[in-house]
Amino acid sequence: MDILPQLVLNSIIAGSLYALIGMSFSLIYSTTRFFNLAHGVLAAVGGYTVLYLAKTLGLDLLLASAIGIVLAAVVALALEFLIYRPLRTRKASNLVLLVASLGAFTAIQAVIAMLFTSQYQTLSNLVPALKVLHVGGGVITPVQVVIAALSLMTVVGLWILLSFTRFGRAVRAVADDEEVAKIVGINTNRIVTVVIIIGSMIAGAAGILIGFDTGLEPTMGLFILLKGVIGAIVGGMGNVYGAFLGGYLLGFVENFGIWHISGQWKDAIAFFVLIVFLILRPQGILGRK
Repeated sequence: MDILPQLVLNSIIAGSLYALIGMSFSLIYSTTRFFNLAHGVLAAVGGYTVLYLAKTLGLDLLLASAIGIVLAAVVALALEFLIYRPLRTRKASNLVLLVASLGAFTAIQAVIAMLFTSQYQTLSNLVPALKVLHVGGGVITPVQVVIAALSLMTVVGLWILLSFTRFGRAVRAVADDEEVAKIVGINTNRIVTVVIIIGSMIAGAAGILIGFDTGLEPTMGLFILLKGVIGAIVGGMGNVYGAFLGGYLLGFVENFGIWHISGQWKDAIAFFVLIVFLILRPQGILGRK
């Protein structure tokens, strides 16, 4: 097996996951304008829901996956209506919202750990063993093909939704200036609610695919959130297309960066990329100053 083709494939898979989380995070951030740290744990909610429904209860895998995606959105909406929206109504600062989201993240992660223990678990044994695919001298699994395909489908779907629909124009109006959007008659709360549903469902789907690819653990939300947020910042915070590019850029830099050194340096490389962009181009690839 050639190392270069495999590095390219590994970069694409990692970039696809980072892009999925980055796009979903950036989409929600564009309308709410605060760093929702609890967004990462939604991936774990989706993955562990499938683990319980399909592995423990024996439910159909596709139905369990659909429920997992929906439940991730339900949890996000519960946090929005019970915590974030009341705080925004009281004109709470972004720092207060950030701390509240950190508390929500910690609480949900603890609940998952209590219900499923902290042991590593996988969803891969829920499907029959599939042959790996050989592409250009490297290997890739069918699940990883789905991850890459979902990433591409998501960015195309969001492009169509945001560019060619009435809802998309309303989202862009709220993202540009929420107060002006209210003045012209846009129901900003409804727009934010729908955006949260869409973004949370993307995160839930990503968590399920991670469960099939590398496995599940209660703390997985923090890792995937950090990489997704770095991708979103590198691409331009609040710009879903920038988050897509930033996620793939991060995936390639990480994997090629450890070509001749230990893989333990991967996280350090990711944060080095973040620092470089914060210093030299804080608005990101597609962001505006």
